[in-house]
Amino acid sequence: MRVLAVHADAIVVVSDIWQTTCTAVRSGDEGFVIDSPILPNELDALPGLLEEARFPVSGLLCTHADWDHLLARLAFPQASLGAGESSTVRLQAELGNAQRDLRAFDEEHYVQRAQPLALAGLQALPVPGHLALGPASELELHAANGHTVDGTAYWIPWLQMLVIGDYLSPVEIPMISPGGSITAYLATLERLAPLVQQARTVIPGHGGPLSREQARRLLEQDVDYLSALPRCGAATPLPGGRTTSEQKRIHAENVGTLAPG
Repeated sequence: MRVLAVHADAIVVVSDIWQTTCTAVRSGDEGFVIDSPILPNELDALPGLLEEARFPVSGLLCTHADWDHLLARLAFPQASLGAGESSTVRLQAELGNAQRDLRAFDEEHYVQRAQPLALAGLQALPVPGHLALGPASELELHAANGHTVDGTAYWIPWLQMLVIGDYLSPVEIPMISPGGSITAYLATLERLAPLVQQARTVIPGHGGPLSREQARRLLEQDVDYLSALPRCGAATPLPGGRTTSEQKRIHAENVGTLAPG
């Protein structure tokens, strides 16, 4: 697990698995934890790490309903968990799927956890919308579907930081998961491009913090890839620097989502 202080009021934790990111932000005496690391030792260490850094945890947020972004509840079982409305709808429609997917991951990798994942009492947040933090600060919530059927990106204006979920990853090509689509993915990138342009730091769901220029470059590459995919199919070039065997597997799955003909 890597721990990166990207601002006096923001800490990013990067998991040793899939480089999944977890972002802690604070304003005054309040703070949110967005998404989560994955491994039990990482989750066990998270409360102490934030306490030592004097980061309060007033609540938890997630960018979308994939199980690997929901695990902060294991570190802070008493904290409320908020999610965009689309994610709460998805979790309700796929009741128990996140827990089953987590269990399958743990069984595959011989991981033992002290407690099951509890998602009861999830708080639905309006998107687009605002969420107060501290006496005078607000997070902006923006729709970010396309990777999946759901998704929320968090713009944190006083930090010039965008926590974007599973978009603009430096280690993973765009992934069209069940419920997602190329059209919606491209619409999300177009919608979030102005925020990337304003950002000092962009936090993708996988791969660690990005500068504005790094994020802009990834956005251009991902738009090029997704725009070419319906036309070129399997022959579509993968974005530069993301050509590992795992990314080729994801690419093949993306091609499989294309309508016949």
